[in-house]
Amino acid sequence: MTDEHKQRRTSRLPGFYKLPLAERAAMVAQWAGLDRNDQAVLLGLAGLSATQADHLIENVIGVHALPLGVATNFLVNGQDYLIPMVVEEPSIVAGVSFAARLARGGGGFVAATDDPVMIGQIQVLDVDNVYAAAGRVWDARERLLEDANCCDRTMVKLGGGARGLELRPFPDTPAGPMLVIHVLFDVRDAMGANAINTVCEQLAPTVEALTGGRVNLRILSNLADRRKASASCTIPADALKAGDLPGAEVARAIVEAAALAEIDPYRAATHNKGVMNGMDAVAIATGNDWRGLEAGAHAWAARGGRYTSLTRWWQDEKGDLRGSIELPVAVGIVGGTTRAHPTAQVALKILGVESAAELAGVMAAVGLAQNLAALRALATEGIQRGHMSLHARQVALAAGASGAEVATVAGRMVEEGAISAERAADLLAALRGS
Repeated sequence: MTDEHKQRRTSRLPGFYKLPLAERAAMVAQWAGLDRNDQAVLLGLAGLSATQADHLIENVIGVHALPLGVATNFLVNGQDYLIPMVVEEPSIVAGVSFAARLARGGGGFVAATDDPVMIGQIQVLDVDNVYAAAGRVWDARERLLEDANCCDRTMVKLGGGARGLELRPFPDTPAGPMLVIHVLFDVRDAMGANAINTVCEQLAPTVEALTGGRVNLRILSNLADRRKASASCTIPADALKAGDLPGAEVARAIVEAAALAEIDPYRAATHNKGVMNGMDAVAIATGNDWRGLEAGAHAWAARGGRYTSLTRWWQDEKGDLRGSIELPVAVGIVGGTTRAHPTAQVALKILGVESAAELAGVMAAVGLAQNLAALRALATEGIQRGHMSLHARQVALAAGASGAEVATVAGRMVEEGAISAERAADLLAALRGS
């Protein structure tokens, strides 16, 4: 795909959701320059086989499929993206696409990322004086960093490698005096778990010799706070108009709803779950570790000693709505499942990112957009109206509807305001009887 083609394409695809599945897949294939094999993966005609799965995890007995959709309208740092998302919950893809369109009216999202530095932890026990042990490690830091770089010469050649040590003495713990050594390592375009774990294993014997202690844990930290991503956006107040509600009132209601998440952990948990609805879906699509992403995000939300919101929303002097997000985003585009899973490879082609940092920035924008979609729904018609209309299709499917029956049964339940398995079964029986 040429740079000229990338510059001319747009993620603003009006009516995309109304197209038949095959036409949507064909449009995305043209967007991303997918070949026939890639398109077969999208349509479920190819993809992860049971044989391939058997090499990925233990005790494999088959494969499990989830829907793969794309969110439209994303403009991040002036570049258009279609966002592949794997998720089973209705309204997420539609909501994030709508929010991205709102943000597009204000210039899109602005994203930024730290260098991809991961933290490896080495736990040292059975030391008489943790401060003296820390001093000996610090004096030998240059040697330790050189040893760390020996673990992955390729990564060092690509510009990565050891970036420093941090020493954290804990003189009084339930396990006795403890020294924790943080190894900071730039992993470039990898997520980096294997690289940082290998480094910690390599340094453990030297650390024991230096400290006179015993090394226990040697593992990465999922609180990757040296590898943060941020995103921000501005939504013109007029774009937020909903029915008879003026845009300025909707903006104020969103700010008020967001304020509750800042002060109350009970609301913050649900608020942040909405953020991760978007980010997890991209992580799964691209073969990244969504559990590690979740762990880092929630630990970051509680870094001040109280669990709070991952996002901030406010009105500027013009009355427009502004939002921002910052959190650890440890993801990769090389190695592991990102290259072993056929669908993850296709998803990365659709996304078109050229570095792990670019992926992290886009994912932060998706998290902010998903949060906006949820807050706007809560501040206007309520979360259930849009969500339940989409949920009705799942209920119809579960009742046995297929093809055109799904839309008919779901539409009737929405009209009646009665969405249940029993009502779906009755409607389906009546439909087939006629």
